[in-house]
Amino acid sequence: MVKQKSKAGAAAVKKASSQARITKGQKAAAERVREIFARLAALNPHPKGELDYVNPYTLLVAVVLSAQATDAGVNRATKGLFAVASTPQQMLALGEEGLRDKIKTIGLFRAKAKNVIALSRKLIDEFGGEVPRRREALESLPGVGRKTANVVLNIAFGEKTIAVDTHLFRVSNRIPLARGKTPEEVEKGLLAIVPDEYLLHAHHWLILHGRYICKARKPDCLACPIADLCEFNEKTTSSGPATI
Repeated sequence: MVKQKSKAGAAAVKKASSQARITKGQKAAAERVREIFARLAALNPHPKGELDYVNPYTLLVAVVLSAQATDAGVNRATKGLFAVASTPQQMLALGEEGLRDKIKTIGLFRAKAKNVIALSRKLIDEFGGEVPRRREALESLPGVGRKTANVVLNIAFGEKTIAVDTHLFRVSNRIPLARGKTPEEVEKGLLAIVPDEYLLHAHHWLILHGRYICKARKPDCLACPIADLCEFNEKTTSSGPATI
């Protein structure tokens, strides 16, 4: 009987010790994530998306046009477009052919023009010409997926969402922050670990970090403000090779 109690006591101590190690590890991981975002926030307290827009509708259109295109290229095209069509009604008046002419410098411009006209018509028919604030409604629009909906919800309406593009996907898996095989897995992982006070701007910081510092083929690790917190094993050096 005494021996059984002794074994039970030892098991309880072992379990408590294991739980303590897990708790300590979770605390350290949380502190690391917080420090990463604290540094990014200190360098850029008020990050902004790089697409030009004038209202929620033009933001929505710009994000739809940005698929497989650079923000700079989209901005060049939309400068003239938004001067004549900044509402769904004006876009329909411009027409698909007129829209194609305005955005022909953007990749996949024919398919994108078709989607923009279709979503503009649906906004008028089903949402009173206004961009909806609900994810499900946004994703029901032609050409609008989860990432586009997240961008609009975040920038236009101040929702704490995370839009996972190729830059953010790479950075989150590389550092790592939240690993995932799909953008949605990364999004859910980040939503679970990013401190609430940093959540509104989290995806902007990570996208900009991936675009200008943690680049795909040659990350600029020497200029990285979070290099000591990054667990990527193949960091670049001044004389080292470019790695992915």
